[in-house]
Formats: sequence, C-alpha cells, structure tokens
Amino acid sequence: MEKGSGILEQLQSRFGDAKFTTQTTKDDILTLWIPLNQSLEILRYLKTEIPQPFPFLYDLTAVDERTRNRATNHVPQADFTIVYHLFSYERNAFVRLKIGLFGEHPEVPSISALWANANWYEREVYDLFGIKFTGHPHLSRILMPRTWEGHPLRKEHPARATEMGPFRLWDDKVDKLQADLKFNPEEWGLQRHSEDSDFMFMNLGPQHPGTHGVLRIILQLDGEDIVDAVPDIGFHHRGAEKMGERQSWHTYIPYTDRVDYLGGVMNNLAYLLAVEKLAGIEVPDRVKVIRIMMCEFFRIASHLVWYGTFAQDIGQLSPVFYMFTDRERIFEIVEAICGGRMHPNWFRIGGVSQDLPKGWETLVQNFLNYFPKRLKEYDGMVMKNSIFKARTVGIGIFTLEEAIEWGVTGANLRACGMEWDFRKKRPYSGYDQFEFDIPTATNGDCYDRAVVRVAEMRQSLRIIEQCLKNMPEGPYKADHPLTTPPIKKHTMHDIETLITHFLNVSWGPVIPAGEAMSCIEATKGANSYYLTSDGNTSPYRVRIRTPSFPHMQMLPYISKGYTVADLLSILGAMDYVLADIDR
Repeated sequence: MEKGSGILEQLQSRFGDAKFTTQTTKDDILTLWIPLNQSLEILRYLKTEIPQPFPFLYDLTAVDERTRNRATNHVPQADFTIVYHLFSYERNAFVRLKIGLFGEHPEVPSISALWANANWYEREVYDLFGIKFTGHPHLSRILMPRTWEGHPLRKEHPARATEMGPFRLWDDKVDKLQADLKFNPEEWGLQRHSEDSDFMFMNLGPQHPGTHGVLRIILQLDGEDIVDAVPDIGFHHRGAEKMGERQSWHTYIPYTDRVDYLGGVMNNLAYLLAVEKLAGIEVPDRVKVIRIMMCEFFRIASHLVWYGTFAQDIGQLSPVFYMFTDRERIFEIVEAICGGRMHPNWFRIGGVSQDLPKGWETLVQNFLNYFPKRLKEYDGMVMKNSIFKARTVGIGIFTLEEAIEWGVTGANLRACGMEWDFRKKRPYSGYDQFEFDIPTATNGDCYDRAVVRVAEMRQSLRIIEQCLKNMPEGPYKADHPLTTPPIKKHTMHDIETLITHFLNVSWGPVIPAGEAMSCIEATKGANSYYLTSDGNTSPYRVRIRTPSFPHMQMLPYISKGYTVADLLSILGAMDYVLADIDR
C-alpha cells in the first residue's frame, strides 16, 4: 500500500536525491534515513506542505544500535537512531523516518512545537535513552522516578536484578528521595498565582477510585475551576520493552497480555502479526477467523468494564454489577476455549495454542442469543439516564483536528465524526472478509465517546456471529518451521529434525534479521509493535505503541476550564488502562 504512494519522489524533488537513504523492511513501509540538520524542515514539509500530508505523528521512539549485529544491519552506521512514524489518512499510508545519532549524549531538535503529542514521546526517549531534544519546553523524566540513575533502554543498563548488586537504602538516598517528594509547582511547569488570584493545588490520586489505578493528577485550581492539570504517570511501569530484549520471541507472548490487561489476546495479536511479518509466516484461514472471534469477545469484555465503571464514576452504582456479570459470561467462553480468563496467553507464532474444543459453537450461540437484550436494557439504564447525560453531554469536547494533532485513535477519534477503523481501512488477519459498520458520532464529547463504544459492542456481536457461521476447516497452526512449538510430525525423521524441534521449543525460533510494525484496532485505539531482529532468538528492540499514552497526554488540554467533578467524567470517557500508558 505504501510502496506506490510517491512519497520518496516528492521528498527528493523538494530536498534533493542525496538527502535520503532508503531502507528495506519486512512490513513494506517506506523507511528513509534523513539528515539531522534538515530533520525539522523535512518533518514540517510532510506535515503541512506535501500534497495529501501526514498530520498524524503516530509514534516516536529510539533504538540503541551500539551492540547490534552489524552483519545483519544493512543500514547507515549510528550509535542511536531516532524513529518517527507518520501517518496520512488521505493516503492511508505510513512513512518511517530515521535519524542516526552519535556519541554518548546525543542531541536532536525537538518537534514538540510541530506536533503537540511529540512532547511526551520525546520525554520518554530522553528518560529511557538519555537523548536530549533541544528546544523541548519541559524535558524531564516521565516514566522513571526523577531520582533514577541511568537510562533503562540503553544496552548497558541492567535488565535483571541478578545483574545488579544488593539493594542498599543509605541515609543520603533516603534524604534525596524524601526531598523529591516535596511538591514544587515550578518543577511541574505550574504557576502559584495569577494577577488577580492565588491558585490552589490538589492531588487527584495516586489512590483515587476515579483514576482507575495508580495515577496522580496534579490540579491547579482557581476555586472549583481547573486552570491546569498535570498527569504524573509511570507508577505501573514494569519495563515491558526491556523485557522483550531478554525473552525469546515465543516466551515474550505472556508479557504482552499484561499491557492492556483488559484486552486479553488482542495484545498477543498485535505482537504476533509483527513477528509473523518478520518470519514470513502466512497463517491458515481457520487461524485468522479464530483469532478474530476471540479478539472481538475481548473487545466486548473490555467495553463492559469501561461501561460499568464509567457509569460508576458519574454516580450510578448498579450498572457495574450487571455488566461485570455479563463479562463473566464472556470469560466462561474464553476459559472453555483457552483455559485462561483475563490473560489466556493463547495465541502462538503462526497460529493458536490448540484447536477449538468440542461444543464451542453452543457456548458462542448462547451468548449471541443473550447479550443483545442486555445491551438494550443498558441503553435505558445508562445512556438515557438524565443524570448521566447531564454529566457527559458537552463535557470534554475536542475537534477532529485536535484529535489528530494529539494522536487520538479508536472510539475517541470516531466520536469526532471520523469514520476510521484499522480493521476496515487497513485490514489485518482477514477482517476484510467480514461485514460490519464503523460507528461514529459528531460532537466529540464524553457522551458521544460512550455512544460509539456501545455501538461497537453490537458490531462485535455481528463479527462473532459471522465467525460462528463461517468457521473454516483446516489446521490451527501454520505449516512453517518457525511456528512455536513446531509441528510434531516434523520431529522424528532423523536426528537433525529432532534437534531442530528441541531447540525451537527450548530456545524459541531464530527470526530472520529485519524490522516490521503491525497496527491493530485494539479495544482503546491503535496498538502496534515495532520489532527489530538482528537474526537471534530474542528481539533486538521491542517498541510498544499504545493508545492510552497519547490519550492521557491530551488530558490537560481538554480539562482546562472545567470543574473537578467534570474531570472524572473526562477520565471515565477516555477509557484508558494504566499499564497501557506506562508499559
């Protein structure tokens, strides 16, 4: 899709042929290395000047190249690489831009003035890699504590406790940590007073039912009105990307379950699609349909959690009990098929763990018969409730242009009127074979975000019903040597095949060198894994782009001028997961 878009020709016409080095990747996304001294001009051209521009900064990350296997790294030499992923809705195309950096403490111009959502992404790269962004308005740590020493995604930083000495909490460290706990508004970019009033500062969280996890929001208040709000994230940060470098391609699958921990196997799918691109694995049709069915079950389960807790945030207690009970019905199906519930860890490289069990059709059909009536009841209980409407209609509004500028995806984007769903527009795993609609709304407020998600559950039911009626026959795993575990019939021909099987099970497959990115329509928006292999049993770099990270970054922008009570409506309508933000 990207190959014939003419982007490179337009860039060469504007800046000259010699400015760009093309890199071949396994995902066919146009990948260009650009000069550091012209990076701002090139990025600005792509966003604002090129025909059919790229207004969406999809992701911004970095790679520590210093220990990479140079024999498999057919790219320009660099110590670190900055990677930008831009997306054009008009072209329906990604472009990947890279800048090579050298030295122990490299610098690169900030693009936070060009894209609003670049602010947090640049802070994350600074925090985890130590790369400085000149011109950034508030370059400070974002995931790690401010007293943390080192940059965790550098290759020299320890990945396991066994690589470090025993923990010691010396007195001077206690003093340093205690001093860091003292709140100083100026350190967060906040002012203590305006010309005519003194501001009050209040912590919402980190232990508050409205934050749905350990999240701290520092509120700058003028009476009840919010002047500014600063999210303090990172409490759930577990180093998911770092762990990817130390796990095999196969044993990393369970870790993905814990990112959007309400999305279940959908996390597996985002990761495995990228692995399968790298390995050149084409999965059977039966695998595609099974995966889609299970993903849509988890989409409904995740939306039910959001639906019930959102109503609870507004002050309505009953819905959460009904909706969690219906979620249990989904988990009964998931458990019967996968053996697990919230984190079934059931998808595999090249397929799924095992075939569907006998009687799965009855379980699925019973749910399809049961759930539509419940959704209708919930419409009357929640969506038509006058208090619910009063707390959500006209609250937390943002326009379509603002949504794209801040990197908003999923239902939050569709609530602004944009009919965009990666399952439809850039189909994966066979979604192009299914009939379903893309629900949208027009006002971009909290209520419309709820309208879209409720409608999405009905569309998921349509997809599941098609899976039930049209489940293909065939194997549940690809006939490919890099599937895990390898197919048993290939093990007993001779000693070599037995050894290969043993190594593939114990060490995992050796994925060919290259890089690839997947992008799926997850429960909360666009989720992708950008994987780099240097031809080893483990990934060289795992980058997880989650929807909740840019959504939370937008919170200060859309909450200013509202009250504290409105903030809880805005948070509830956002539908985020803290582990999805922090990773």
